Amino acid sequence: MNAFRRIARYVYPYKKYIGLNIFFNLLATLFSLASIGLVIPVLRIIFDRTVVQDSPPELVNGDILGYAESFLMYEIGTRMAATGQEQALLYVCYWVVGAFFLKNLFRYASTFFIAPLRNGVTRDLRNEMHSKVLALPLGYFSEKRKGDVISRMTADLKEIENSILATVESLFREPVMILASLAVLLAMNYRLTLFVLVLLPVVSILITRIGKSLKRASTRAQGMAGQILSQIEEDIGGLRVIKAFNAEDQKKAGYHQKTQSYFQFMNRVLRRHDLASPVSEFLGALVMAVVIWYGGTLVLDLPSFTAEKFIAYVLFFYQLIPPAKNLSKVNHKIQRGNASSERVLEILDAHNPISDAPDALPKDSFEEALQFDQVSFGYDPHSYVLKEVSLRVEKGRTVALVGESGGGKSTLTNLVPRFYEAEQGMVRLDGIDLRRIKLQDLRQLLGIVTQDTILFNATVAENIALGQPEASGEQIENAARIANAHRFITQLEEGYHTNIGDGGNKLSGGQRQRIVLARAILNDPEILLLDEATSALDTESEFRVQQALAEIMHGRTSVIIAHRLSTIINADCIAVMDDGRVIATGTHHELLEDCALYARLARLQFRDEAHHKPDVAAIE
Repeated sequence: MNAFRRIARYVYPYKKYIGLNIFFNLLATLFSLASIGLVIPVLRIIFDRTVVQDSPPELVNGDILGYAESFLMYEIGTRMAATGQEQALLYVCYWVVGAFFLKNLFRYASTFFIAPLRNGVTRDLRNEMHSKVLALPLGYFSEKRKGDVISRMTADLKEIENSILATVESLFREPVMILASLAVLLAMNYRLTLFVLVLLPVVSILITRIGKSLKRASTRAQGMAGQILSQIEEDIGGLRVIKAFNAEDQKKAGYHQKTQSYFQFMNRVLRRHDLASPVSEFLGALVMAVVIWYGGTLVLDLPSFTAEKFIAYVLFFYQLIPPAKNLSKVNHKIQRGNASSERVLEILDAHNPISDAPDALPKDSFEEALQFDQVSFGYDPHSYVLKEVSLRVEKGRTVALVGESGGGKSTLTNLVPRFYEAEQGMVRLDGIDLRRIKLQDLRQLLGIVTQDTILFNATVAENIALGQPEASGEQIENAARIANAHRFITQLEEGYHTNIGDGGNKLSGGQRQRIVLARAILNDPEILLLDEATSALDTESEFRVQQALAEIMHGRTSVIIAHRLSTIINADCIAVMDDGRVIATGTHHELLEDCALYARLARLQFRDEAHHKPDVAAIE
């Protein structure tokens, strides 16, 4: 229940709605009991047992219930003496209708004020989860399947809304109804009521056991639903590859296996859930039968406990069963929602190691150098990808990272914006440990372009202005011109206001890459991180992107990862990486002489480019 208590804390900002809900629930309860209490005079009129009183009653010893009954009988007796039995019965029916009308009016008012609470808590949870997902480091999502995270933000939140927040009103309404009904029952016959109170805990224990089993089953069911959503997300994202390798049947079989397991398990869960209501209703009927038997014996033994009072007592007791039954359902729902709450809180409580230190320093400029000092890092703590890497990037210079795949090049650049944290050693900017610089300031100094062009389902202008929402149309257009993108953008149907689709799928690869370059240019970064920005492009697109890169790199500090050596031969410094280490640094010509790995890579690429008839002098 700890998860439920955590979720309940989100209710606090809406406490005024709770007060209004309780107030109107009290009024609804009052008129609900009054509508049942009117059964006694109706029965007395029908049985012709109404006695006419000459004067109105007086309140004695604070007996409000007795006074209300006597006053009502005085009013009805007087009217019956004046107009007859039928008119008196009609008069009481008016009272019954009025009581039911006011009961339902106040009941609606109570639900009217609980709606903002329910929707508000759901909104707050949804916003907090989204903010936490944006704040969590990339490493968190390498361990979690994206589909499962999405499931927690959608299906689990919906389960919390339907299971826990939908029961909030019941938690305030039903106890009021139960306590008020018990007070009336005690006043009518304490012996019979005490007898009933002995039976109720037995029923409660049985219902609670069912609820606990539902909670365990719901936890497993939500996990299975997350797996299904994960496969849907993966299959849609990899649809091109699935079709290319004729893997539709393979993926279909895997998905059908998951849904079949979910189908079988949910059948058991729903049957167990559906059993809860009939069991609780049967137990309620059993208690009712015992009450009728024992109450009937009291009618025979106690002259003051008349038949009409006993019938009214049974009706009052029956009024007690629905709120008691609802409270039992509340327990079931809370147990179900508790499982989803734990999954949601797992994200909200996830530790974020990459955040601003309490003494983080502001940093609005880059003055000297970016330096890696004996840096080691591994995605798996037992296996390092980077091993004691030391490298210095002076301001205004271009440093290229080359080496075979898996050598650690991309991992090294991912440490600069603190996507990941160095486990040993230190990354410094102008001599300051990156962990002591405000994260937002650090990333504001960087421009990052990768081979994976990340674009959003929005307009061209909105994608270019990501992170710079205040940028003017003129600034956006200028960035696009520098990125060699303005011409094709103006040829789009709505120019800069054209929606480019999910992931920019309405554009070609080269166009998407130039949009990403324009985004980096608009940010006006002092340090550029370019991770194989042209590797996935055709020759013409690569040429255009290379022109844009040359423009944006001019006068800036740049760290480039490139698989084509011809694109980095003019770098001020080339660092050769192998198995997570920097094994050599120097210029292109120096490395051809001094580094066997670099010379081998150059020969292989020279042979490949010669086959495609490039300018051989480009790598000489």
